[in-house]
Amino acid sequence: MPLNRRPSVSLRPLAFATAALALLATGNSWSQNFPITPGQRSTAQQVAQAGVPISELAPNAPDQYTIKRGDTLWAISSLFLKSPWRWPELWGMNLESIRNPHLIYPGQILYLIRNNGRATLSTVPPGAVADSSGTIKVSPRTRYSSLAESAIPPVDLQAIEAFLTEALIVDEATLSRAPRIVATPENRVLLTKGDRAYARGQYSGAPGGVPLGSAGQPSDFRVFRNAVPLKDPSTGAVLGYEAQYVGKAQLQRGEGQTTVQGADGKAQTEIVPATIDIVAAKEEMRIGDRLLPEPPRDFSSYVPSAPVNAQTGQIVSVYGNGVTYAGQNQVVTINRGTAHGLQRGHVLALLRDSNRVADKTDAARPMLSLPGERNGLMMVFRTFDQVSYALVLQVADAAKVGDRFVNP
Repeated sequence: MPLNRRPSVSLRPLAFATAALALLATGNSWSQNFPITPGQRSTAQQVAQAGVPISELAPNAPDQYTIKRGDTLWAISSLFLKSPWRWPELWGMNLESIRNPHLIYPGQILYLIRNNGRATLSTVPPGAVADSSGTIKVSPRTRYSSLAESAIPPVDLQAIEAFLTEALIVDEATLSRAPRIVATPENRVLLTKGDRAYARGQYSGAPGGVPLGSAGQPSDFRVFRNAVPLKDPSTGAVLGYEAQYVGKAQLQRGEGQTTVQGADGKAQTEIVPATIDIVAAKEEMRIGDRLLPEPPRDFSSYVPSAPVNAQTGQIVSVYGNGVTYAGQNQVVTINRGTAHGLQRGHVLALLRDSNRVADKTDAARPMLSLPGERNGLMMVFRTFDQVSYALVLQVADAAKVGDRFVNP
């Protein structure tokens, strides 16, 4: 833990608003630029002029809160606002304070100030006296902190880390053309890290395939198996195929051909498969597993916000083998994607199924149709054309396949 000494400095009154951006950093790339839409910036600027109505505060909003290690933007927003995804209002509470959004750190104290029916958030204690220039004098102090704590993420990134590098949705054409592992040395059945194998990218029955090692092709691949069709719960239409990640492979020698002498003494051409090495293994690999190019590393940040357009859809699947129900911090697949206007960071409300019950207070026992009630919230963190992955942030009763969602 490095020791940081802060000399006596003059700081403009720090509040928390632009700092919300710092909370969106992911991994170690916390110095990146964050996506702020014109609408979010406009909202923040309007709120910054007067704060937010006290009626928009959470019922038990604290008068002060100290940021600690493990905090997320979602959790902090939940403390102060009724609707955690309305981060522009949280940002707007202190738009005039922190000019560098990367300087939020554990140990900083946030003060909630209520005045004339409005609320603002600041890191300056209520009643603090500034000099004529509006500058607060800060005395020297010592602070211990890990450099990894410098940026606070929007949600628990550990819950979705694997999905940023492993989960993949492909269409039927891409799946059919994907190269396959076709042979192993000494007829081995299972492969793991450090093993060698052989693969082909062009084979009969898969038009459009390209030999592995062709010019312009990558050399790093992910290995997948059991591409499961994702079907719309209402229509039954296949929205895409979810490929199960099992490891990584690196191309060592390209696919080719050789000429050999046949049994009849005539020369004939035979295929020489590409040579690959298994460089990472989540589980053991085997013949028939497919290869897809390693995608570029994703440094996306997530800005929780409500979708601009009206959204409605259903949960297609709960990620995990044999998993039927999703609780908090579990991942679900939904039947809406970029084609429907969904973006990373969009927050959606989960609904319970509508229910039919008999009215036991009526002698005729008529059937009552109970409306679906809100069951929780989830945030979209990875999008494809027709489907998206979403993290369940809050849930009262476990969500399941077929459950509906709408705008929050």
